[in-house]
Amino acid sequence: MAVQQQFKDRIKELKERYDSLKTGKDALLRLLDEAEVAESVYNSNAIENSTLTLQETERILLELAVVREVSAREIFEAKNLARVVAYMREKAKATDIGKDVILFLHKMLITAIRDEIAGRFRTTGEYVRVGTHIAPAPEHVERMVEAAVTEYNSDNQSYFLERIARFHLEFEIVHPFNDGNGRIGRALINWQLIRLGFSPIIIRNKEKSGYYDSFSAYREKKNLKPMAKIIALGLLESLHKRVTYLEGTPIITLSEFAKGHDKTASSLTNAARRQTIPAFREKGVWKIGTSPRSQ
Repeated sequence: MAVQQQFKDRIKELKERYDSLKTGKDALLRLLDEAEVAESVYNSNAIENSTLTLQETERILLELAVVREVSAREIFEAKNLARVVAYMREKAKATDIGKDVILFLHKMLITAIRDEIAGRFRTTGEYVRVGTHIAPAPEHVERMVEAAVTEYNSDNQSYFLERIARFHLEFEIVHPFNDGNGRIGRALINWQLIRLGFSPIIIRNKEKSGYYDSFSAYREKKNLKPMAKIIALGLLESLHKRVTYLEGTPIITLSEFAKGHDKTASSLTNAARRQTIPAFREKGVWKIGTSPRSQ
């Protein structure tokens, strides 16, 4: 069992609360989604070694000037990924993932950055390496992607987060594109979550060491647990945030909460990282609602 039962139980309970609270509050949920775009874009690009800060990403997406000189590539990376995020949040509810969706998202992401490879898989002579991992030869790429899609869409037995984790790991092992594999792969996680009625997650740059380690665990031992846990924790945090806003309870920083409850900030931060308290991050700052559930 890749996802512990305690995670499954908490996700089930939060999803039920989320579904019961969201009726008639589409405008609020849209605002929350829109407010997360820059943070999502910043983190996914930073994992791929973009030098943009969150503040610079926000300014670029608002068409405002950035103080320092920034490369055209990094500007397009931010704007294009924001387009992918926006498109995904509009279309994913009604569309299963498939080869055409994957290629379209890649074209959207890479256009104006490397037009010659945008929207197509690697072809003859195009090999890629990630660390010590050499991706499969290009002549196998399309077949392997289609096999991963088929397995994901036809698996009616596995827990949904295990299906998503397995697909993400297999997709990144194939590394079907010359560029943009990680960002498309993380976008597809959210496509799958939204398609299943859940909220999107953010895999954060500060936690990329564990994220990268999860690929090694899968390649070496077919261990799904590390990636499944990363996605499960991200989903719990996303649901905690939306439930807190939907309930309309006052929101304060975790450090403020600690002062009023005779607890140390470090102990609460550790609990937040484990998602054993209903805390969530906004622009990297841990926050929590002041409802009795948070006590």
